[in-house]
Amino acid sequence: MCFKKVLFISNGHGEDLNASQVLKALQLNYPNIQVAALPMVGEGNAYRKLGVDIITPTLSLPSGGFVYMDKRQLLTDVQKGLLKLTWQQIKAARAFTKDCDLIFATGDIVPLALARITGCPYTAFIVSSSAHYENRMQPPFLMNWLMGSSLCKTIFTRDAFTAQLMQQQGISKAIFAGYPIMDVLKPMGMNLELKPEIPMIALLPGSRLPEACHNLGIMLDLAVAIAREFSPNSVQFRAALVPKMMESEVLMAIAIEHGWNFDPPYRFVYNHVNQSQIELTCFSTAFADILHKSNLAIGMAGTAVEQAVGLGKPVIQILGQGPQFTYSFADAQMRLLGISVQTIGKIPATPNILNEAAQTVKLTLQNSDYLEACKVNGTERVGLSGGSARIADFIAQLVQ
Repeated sequence: MCFKKVLFISNGHGEDLNASQVLKALQLNYPNIQVAALPMVGEGNAYRKLGVDIITPTLSLPSGGFVYMDKRQLLTDVQKGLLKLTWQQIKAARAFTKDCDLIFATGDIVPLALARITGCPYTAFIVSSSAHYENRMQPPFLMNWLMGSSLCKTIFTRDAFTAQLMQQQGISKAIFAGYPIMDVLKPMGMNLELKPEIPMIALLPGSRLPEACHNLGIMLDLAVAIAREFSPNSVQFRAALVPKMMESEVLMAIAIEHGWNFDPPYRFVYNHVNQSQIELTCFSTAFADILHKSNLAIGMAGTAVEQAVGLGKPVIQILGQGPQFTYSFADAQMRLLGISVQTIGKIPATPNILNEAAQTVKLTLQNSDYLEACKVNGTERVGLSGGSARIADFIAQLVQ
């Protein structure tokens, strides 16, 4: 059997998730293609779960890859080893690609630039760019140059609208084959202990620590405000957390700080709201089940919000302290994802903002026309499942 080699380069949690799903489909359907990964940001856990060779050291930096949200984070990253890490990544990429057939670069300018430096043919999956942001597609000069290179064989876009505008601009190698993050949302049949006749609100605090812990605390405050808008026992909450947040000490500290009781191992309890008790159960292995079963999501995350919208769910966003989930990030999410997303407030959530968000939750769940529009919007903005296998097919054609 003649083996081909493909290197996956990505720079962020959502980017890793997208790329790893394509890699997984490639492994499954094309066993003669060998794969390896180079995650530029974080530990590359999406790849590690698949047992994929990671060709360079990994490092979690303070910015979490969100330097573009706060330029001050760049100095901190440099102090923590960014320059050394980048040099290691360049050397590893150049060494690996001496006999590599293709690079699959997922993200923005940075992974594309690394791919170009190697001199190896590459594809660009530009998940950081969308025509929906500004209703037009005008990438920066360097991004255009990287995509226009003869070494760049195909440009995969994150949505159909972006590919359409790029095609109209004469970029014939731009295509939309699907958005792989929708392929990880198959329900596992987890028992969420839900009352089926009562609306369930999903809490999505994000994946980056310690920010996600702060976000969950804000969401506990919001849950109290929401419960006050509803009659007793007529709304329920479930939280989708990353495994590192599921330690009892972590959850206990969050509960105490925000006036809740903690019922080990994973349940929060709050008494005396409308003569009733609020409960919030947390899960780290039921993300897809929680999204599918939810009627609405409270989002302080990136990829998870996109996935919720893709499933047709309305999302209410409130703001924390960052570094990721600030107003500029939330505003970009609204422009990208359209009517499905509502952001309440332009500053970190205050009691007044939480009350407004709670009222918005109630009005949203009562608006059947809007809820139906969110289902249509989700398909248009994010797309259906199956993108991983379709992109893998394109990669196989390029190398074979």
